[in-house]
Amino acid sequence: MTGAAVTGVTGDLGDGTYRNPVLAADWSDPDVVRVGEDYYLTASSFGRAPGLPLLHSRDLVNWTLVGHALERLVPEEAFTRPRHDRGVWAPSFRHHDGRFWIFWGDPDHGIFQVNSPSIEGPWSLPHLLKEGRGLIDACPLWDDETGEAYLVHGWAKSRAGFNNRLTGHRMSPDGTKVLDEGRTLVDADLVPGWFTLEGPKLYRHEGRYWILAPAGGVATGWQGAFRADSFFGPYEERIVLSQGDTDVNGPHQGGWVRTGAGEDWFLHFQQTGAHGRLVHLQPMRWDADGWPVLGDEGSPVRVHRKPALPEGPPSRPAVDDAFPGGAFGPQWQWTANPGAEWTSTHDGKGLRLACLRSERAADDLRTVPHVLTQRLPAGAGAVEVRLRLDSRVPGAHAGLVVLGDAYAWIGLEHGPDGGPLLVHRFAPGNADRERDAARARPLDSDEALLRIEVTADARCRFSYDAGEGPVRLGPEFAATPWRWVGALLGLFAAAPEGEGHAGTGVFDDFRVRAMPSTPPAAAAR
Repeated sequence: MTGAAVTGVTGDLGDGTYRNPVLAADWSDPDVVRVGEDYYLTASSFGRAPGLPLLHSRDLVNWTLVGHALERLVPEEAFTRPRHDRGVWAPSFRHHDGRFWIFWGDPDHGIFQVNSPSIEGPWSLPHLLKEGRGLIDACPLWDDETGEAYLVHGWAKSRAGFNNRLTGHRMSPDGTKVLDEGRTLVDADLVPGWFTLEGPKLYRHEGRYWILAPAGGVATGWQGAFRADSFFGPYEERIVLSQGDTDVNGPHQGGWVRTGAGEDWFLHFQQTGAHGRLVHLQPMRWDADGWPVLGDEGSPVRVHRKPALPEGPPSRPAVDDAFPGGAFGPQWQWTANPGAEWTSTHDGKGLRLACLRSERAADDLRTVPHVLTQRLPAGAGAVEVRLRLDSRVPGAHAGLVVLGDAYAWIGLEHGPDGGPLLVHRFAPGNADRERDAARARPLDSDEALLRIEVTADARCRFSYDAGEGPVRLGPEFAATPWRWVGALLGLFAAAPEGEGHAGTGVFDDFRVRAMPSTPPAAAAR
């Protein structure tokens, strides 16, 4: 990826073609549904809140983020602290009986669903329709031909002790419960060469039951198709999309959608390391034997003609935020279920984050729930935000972080002598507390512009400007993903343990811009 991911806004090339990825950020495990002339996409949100992002498009190439379907993670007591690899795994998006439905598996609790009469809501509270550990990647099917309802799901070996198989149930038509003990639909241990079968999406097409599901692992696998005349099988299989001689590794799970004009398209993700799982759009057709053919005869495309849909303006999910009235946009998510006291709305400018007192906050931001995050966009760019630290509590601090298995941040701290300090700290992946990346610098002001330059391969250079020009700090930091997600950009405020109010970090004008040809920051000094 180049800086085009930032400056070009979208995969739309403006000449009737598009370039993959169409979503150049970590929208993991996408699924898509069409309602009329509108297309909607959701993705895994794991342990972040709000969860279940809702994206909208009219052409499958240009997308906007319109909200979330899950305000708080459940059970709530399980997500009072960060659980980055748990929560919402691989949701499925459907529209049935005049309602939107999203099903997902939580590997520690079971299969949930929410539903709503419109994309704007109100969305129902999460309903647990099958309890158990290791239940993941759930997808429903309401069969219009038979009147039956079905559910398919995969298994997480880390919880169940096995994987590589898909289980099917009859389901109540209202989506509230399964009606049987379930049967194995596909045991991929019996299919030569197949392993880690997961992420099933269930469809009815031309009188057959179809399951589109990936196997072989997120970075090295392929997309499979399974078909049967009966829901409970037997199923025959075929590989329908694989890397071949392209540079699109994986390619991994996603969903099929048919346009109103009858064109078929498939959205899936590609694992890319620190930038996470980027979303690609593949053309899809059916061969003479009735099997789907994805991409260019089974290989991913990089550039292709756009779907035959009405033209619209280029767009991508928002990244910038002016925080009007202290509110933040839908691109932001907390690293756990939020508390009411973490932030507040007001009549002025800027996002006000309370410097919450926590012993952990001074040691390891990976364990802190009150970090407000958004996805790190792919491509070279520069992230900027202005910060003012309104606190007189020694040790109170706030900053801008690149958060992953390892992390680094730059920000302001109230020093022991009463003055503000500019600090830059980091924590390696194998450390349980952070350390200084540069010597703390006394400032004459409690305000500074914070900046992180990010290269196309996710190397980060930190700098600040306190009114005397940009100053580079510390060594280059290589952003890292977490177990299932890419690196995140985050804003936070914190304070040591104690009593009373510890102040506020006020953030303003968060922006992501293309990397300039000559970095503005002076050499490290």
